[in-house]
Amino acid sequence: MFLYHGSTIIVAKPQIVVTEYGRDFGVGFYTTDIKEQAARWALRKAKIEKRKNQTARAIVSKYEFDEKNFKNLCVINFSEPSEAWLDMVCACRSDINHKHNYDLVTGKIANDNVGETVSFVAQGIMRKEDALEKLKFERINNQICFATEKALSFLRYIDFEEL
Repeated sequence: MFLYHGSTIIVAKPQIVVTEYGRDFGVGFYTTDIKEQAARWALRKAKIEKRKNQTARAIVSKYEFDEKNFKNLCVINFSEPSEAWLDMVCACRSDINHKHNYDLVTGKIANDNVGETVSFVAQGIMRKEDALEKLKFERINNQICFATEKALSFLRYIDFEEL
């Protein structure tokens, strides 16, 4: 399968990224199987960076991942928002040091609208059941988080596209 990563640089050698804020599935290298989603992210990042640096570019790096490698990894797949997905996202977003035991996590991305709902659950403002009911009506994109070096070893860089 082909995977994409949106950024302002070419990422020929992906690395596990640790940030100062919690991400949906914790630390890792994030990709998507939706090229348009990666392009939107790259354009968004470039727009933010252009405020500081006039030369910021929007880049989508392309990779290949052979799905046969799933058997070599500890994988969890959240095909739809579920209580387990919500628990993972809440835990990872509220604690940047949260650790899980997966090499690869696939599932839905908590975009701005979804992120607000997740935040309400994490703060105890909304019940999980109500959040999941609300999320049924959201268009939620896919993300694949390579959370370990072992997982990254199966990701092969192909090329990039500048937008």
